[in-house]
Amino acid sequence: MDNRESAEMYLETIYVLSQKSQSVRKIDVSKHMGFTKPSVTRGIGLLEEKGLVSVDESGNILLTDTGKKEAKKIYERHTILTKALINIGVDEKTAAEDACRVEHYISDETFNAIKKHIKQYE
Repeated sequence: MDNRESAEMYLETIYVLSQKSQSVRKIDVSKHMGFTKPSVTRGIGLLEEKGLVSVDESGNILLTDTGKKEAKKIYERHTILTKALINIGVDEKTAAEDACRVEHYISDETFNAIKKHIKQYE
């Protein structure tokens, strides 16, 4: 897994967790992703350096405006790609797993074409 993919996975996880709870802490990210707390601490630190998240004095992880925009984009890719794969007959679990891999590498052009196609037939 490259650094960009890893960063995107952390952003998406933080975004998803923040939709379910007022606060997101490193332990929450660790449990959700199945990573050790030291790995999460390093990953969050790298996101902080890039200005994508901040951590407040209570340890809550907050997406910056830039981080939130990027996280929403990644999450949209995940949900649209999952839906597209399910629509062509892939079971839900496999579709979600495959979408998670593809979302990090698919071009904007291809993704937008898939998105347009899905919306056209909903």
